[in-house]
Amino acid sequence: MSIVVEKIVSFIVCRRPAHASPGIMLRNTLSSRVFFLLLLLFPFSLAAQNDTVKTLDEVEISSQRTPSVTRTAAPTQVMDAEKIEHLGAVQLSDAIKQMAGVTLKDYGGVGGVKTVSARGLGSQFSAVTIDGIPVDDSQNGQVDLGRYTLGNTAYVSLSQGQEQSALLSAKALAAGNVLNMETAEPSFWPGEHTKLKAGIEGGSFRYLSPSLLWQQRWSRRLKSSLFVNYLRSDGDYPFTLYYTASHRDSSSVERRNHSAVWMFSADGNLFYTIGQGNTLTAKLHYMRGMHQLPGPVSFYSQAVSGQHSEEEQAFAQARWRLEREGWQAQLLAKVRYSDDHYFDTIRNAHDAYTQCEAFVSGSCHRILTAWLNLDAALDAALAHLDSRHQPATNQFSDVTRHNLAAVAALQLHVGKFEARANALYTDVADHIAEQDTTPSYRRLTPFVSLMYRLGTATTLRAFYKEAYRVPNFGELYFFQIMPRGLRPERAHQLNLGITHVQDCQLPTTNCQITITLDAYYNHVNDKIVAKPTSNMYYWSMENFGIVDILGLDATVNCQLSAVNFQLNYSFQSALDHTRPGSSTYGHQIMYTPRHSGGATLRWENTWVNLGATAMLVGERYFMRQNTPESRMPAYCDLGLSLDRSFDLRLGTLTLRASLQNLLDTQYEVVASYPMMGRNWKVGITYDF
Repeated sequence: MSIVVEKIVSFIVCRRPAHASPGIMLRNTLSSRVFFLLLLLFPFSLAAQNDTVKTLDEVEISSQRTPSVTRTAAPTQVMDAEKIEHLGAVQLSDAIKQMAGVTLKDYGGVGGVKTVSARGLGSQFSAVTIDGIPVDDSQNGQVDLGRYTLGNTAYVSLSQGQEQSALLSAKALAAGNVLNMETAEPSFWPGEHTKLKAGIEGGSFRYLSPSLLWQQRWSRRLKSSLFVNYLRSDGDYPFTLYYTASHRDSSSVERRNHSAVWMFSADGNLFYTIGQGNTLTAKLHYMRGMHQLPGPVSFYSQAVSGQHSEEEQAFAQARWRLEREGWQAQLLAKVRYSDDHYFDTIRNAHDAYTQCEAFVSGSCHRILTAWLNLDAALDAALAHLDSRHQPATNQFSDVTRHNLAAVAALQLHVGKFEARANALYTDVADHIAEQDTTPSYRRLTPFVSLMYRLGTATTLRAFYKEAYRVPNFGELYFFQIMPRGLRPERAHQLNLGITHVQDCQLPTTNCQITITLDAYYNHVNDKIVAKPTSNMYYWSMENFGIVDILGLDATVNCQLSAVNFQLNYSFQSALDHTRPGSSTYGHQIMYTPRHSGGATLRWENTWVNLGATAMLVGERYFMRQNTPESRMPAYCDLGLSLDRSFDLRLGTLTLRASLQNLLDTQYEVVASYPMMGRNWKVGITYDF
């Protein structure tokens, strides 16, 4: 009898079920728990019958833990790989549209610049990291989220204040919020060494995007992945041109022109296990693309544009992590090169910006006692930017920035209570060619967080943080309207929140409801606000003085066996309080809606999986003074999706179709730059 049981267990261990996803090893389901129970009981059943014990084949269990949403003092939102695939998200910007408190600035079409502003602080306060390593850009201080694709991503997380992980770089701790994209680590079944995933997606306005993911296990310790993607679109979509700001009078249907885009990216990764708790990962990323820059639409006409940009960037980064009993250590290193060119055929202008950056960081985590931990991190960064202009301008052409950041933190945990406090020192110095002056910025900023668990389902949390942001190269030295006396921003962030997880027993299934509610207050001194000038390449910067932001973020996630529903709502009152009695005092800052929200619905069944999304954005203003002429109306963007997977002999075939902006809503995220109306996409992937 024991021999029969042994063969059955061996079959379960060594064979993948026909319906199992090839990219996922073992899930925390009833079947996986039964599987481990069999493994535990199996040796005892053999010993009781004095049979010969045989060695089972090794089972590889590979999983990447996503950040906690409910057990953290800093509000955190996570979108894992499964949901990314269900939403059909291609670019990093697609993954954050449904997150609470996020304002995505989209400058139109597939190739338009896409930046994130969380809780009204502005995109420069958001640190974007890949595998915990910052995506630096000293030229403009903001990362275009449309330049990064999600085909090889384990999860995307957004943490307000700062992440709560044990090992973080000082730069990540310096930001007002952190958007992290974690690369998926390959996982294989026993005896499996190669996995391929090929896909192609097409859609409206000649959109086409083929991709290939190759994962390889070279040995027990070494694995690799390579993701290659190409994207192109003509971007000549129709839109409604309104002749008055009220959008209630005469209008005509026009067509957006000069907005084509193409982009190629390749992302290679190595995962090496040196020993127990000793790992090394490395990434090599390359991107090259071209984006036409359409002119603004104003009343009766579209501006004629002969502008386009060409960019090329490459970076290499590595992360070494060592974990031992009682302590952990991490080293990060990165080098980056980028070459951006701006062309204007009408003015016969050509601007070129070459940027080189190097970054290194060391951090450690030490358990001092059963209730006290110590964390420390030290970062050093060097950035050099060289610019060339035709015809020549009076802008600076050669700037170098040295950045040093150090942080020390203590974490206290007693029973259900946790507290954390850290102090961050920032030292930034700029060296300008042929200039005697050397601008420098130094500041010490604090962070304090508290968390208390009420039973097993409810958590109370609070944090205070001061964030300090030095103006970037673009704000200080490299744009058309030169600033005068631009000062660093200082943001004081205060957050009070509660999370609750409720398990419900329904007649036919189980249901889990997760609710988060956070109220926050941000006080910003010398806030820097950017607005486009004659086109989308040149910007003007100015200090607002004082901005007070009072807001509320709420999320609800309901998970049933086959249905998942998510809802989020945000309220932001971001008011200019610089000069009492001025024409803009008490007015909402530009491009910040008071009300916004979104919802997603996913129903999985044996026929065709159905998905629906909704994104609602309230009215905004595109000028400092909130007047009827500068008012931008609210809009709602609805989407539908269908997908079906087929288990074939050699892999899994997935078909997917989606319809975006279902109601053909005509809206603008940035004034005079209309977004796409109704559009569609279809795609096919083969995972084998």
